[in-house]
Amino acid sequence: MNRSHGNPLRDLADRRLPRVAGPSGLVIFGVTGDLSRKKLMPAVYDLANRGLLPPGFSLVGFARRNWQHEDFAQVVHDAVKEHSRTPFREEIWQQLIQGMRFVQGAFDDDEAFERLHRTLEELDKSQGTGGNFAFYLSVPPSSFPVVTRQLKKHGLADRSDGSWRRAVIEKPFGHDLKSARGLNSLVHEAFSPDQVFRIDHYLGKETVQNILALRFANTIFEPIWNRSYVDHVQITMAEDIGIGGRAGYYDGIGAARDVMQNHLLQLLALTAMEEPASFDADALAAEKTRVLGAVRLPDDLGRDTVRAQYTAGWQGGRKAVGYLEEDGIDPRSTTDTYAAVKVGVDNRRWAGVPFYLRTGKRLGRRVTEIAVVFQRAPHSPFASSVTEDLGANAIVIRVQPEEGVTVRFGSKVPGTSMEIRDVLMDFAYGESFTESSPEAYERLILDVLLGDANLFPRTEEVELSWKILDPVERYWDTNGEPARYPSGTWGPAEADDMMERDGRSWRRP
Repeated sequence: MNRSHGNPLRDLADRRLPRVAGPSGLVIFGVTGDLSRKKLMPAVYDLANRGLLPPGFSLVGFARRNWQHEDFAQVVHDAVKEHSRTPFREEIWQQLIQGMRFVQGAFDDDEAFERLHRTLEELDKSQGTGGNFAFYLSVPPSSFPVVTRQLKKHGLADRSDGSWRRAVIEKPFGHDLKSARGLNSLVHEAFSPDQVFRIDHYLGKETVQNILALRFANTIFEPIWNRSYVDHVQITMAEDIGIGGRAGYYDGIGAARDVMQNHLLQLLALTAMEEPASFDADALAAEKTRVLGAVRLPDDLGRDTVRAQYTAGWQGGRKAVGYLEEDGIDPRSTTDTYAAVKVGVDNRRWAGVPFYLRTGKRLGRRVTEIAVVFQRAPHSPFASSVTEDLGANAIVIRVQPEEGVTVRFGSKVPGTSMEIRDVLMDFAYGESFTESSPEAYERLILDVLLGDANLFPRTEEVELSWKILDPVERYWDTNGEPARYPSGTWGPAEADDMMERDGRSWRRP
């Protein structure tokens, strides 16, 4: 007897059950940094507040500071009070604090890692963590080698029967293909590939995950999601801030390495991929890998790529200094704060459709979006004067800050004459759902604890992304100075020229 179709009400209830992590703990290296204070600690609290962590969940901080356990708990308390998404509840805090520990030491300190080992053993007994720990490397890439070697040396990466150990690595995953391969090789000396979770926080955003729902859960979009109907695709990540206090990290890295190699190419993969056989990690990774392997750079990199730096200008009514005047920046630096690249995807679905990627700092406003712009109607019975204000149809997926989807199409203007203009059909997360979207780090930390690798780039994806970007970076390194654009604008004139040569223009979100 086929029992695959049970009671529909029971099945519906099962699907709505939240995913709750089992016995486990999280160890954060670099726990004194901004990422930990503003994102990771608040995310842990928010997960606990939503009932998604086990009662004995443990949080361990590792840093040089001469703190006691109580000092660390106070730091977490302050971070939660300031940055958590959900309301502070004393009973939740008292439950969390029972599993908080701090280990003082440097990354090359063997005794400190032995103390960490003993601390985890104590938490297994007192909190019932079952030997299950994730190690979050919220540290500069230069510290990855020593931390991973210490974890291996002191047996912290070893899994006993029935338990798990996982490593969580923040971007950047190297600075080119060679370094990425070296990093992957190093990490895999201590952790097997299934134990490694590479964080790209954009993949934890609800709107990014909604790309899959929009495409594959609806019949009105997927049939036209191809070269027969799509003219081009624009993927934009714009920031209205400068580098702030990140000169030491940013200079020499630049916008393309910082954002395009990971965030934008991942968004391209999700936008262009074929429907996976299922939504498990292997099936998703297989389709994204196929797309990234099919990405092709233009023949003329001078014509179809642009790098630039922001200069002094006005941002939000305030005077902003140029990149070369920022504290800690070499006045001879050629690091890009703006990057635009045109690529193609050589497969049956997308042959001939250009994908335009751009990212930059000190642009007109903060926005991340994917715009799928459609071809114009092949024949129009309307007079040109009737449709002169009509643009191309477009589906725009807004990733941040106003998460949602907009569809742009033409409609008749009310009145006795025939006049057609663009109108917008808008879906906004904040208006359609009563529950606010969880922060990306909430989803990603929970997925690490559950061992769900759907939203984490695999080794192959990282290396293919560098294969795409490396030739662009080499070209820029040997071909003159970056272009310039005033702060508060939408980028350099050279980027507009790049689009105009193709008979197109950048969107102004």
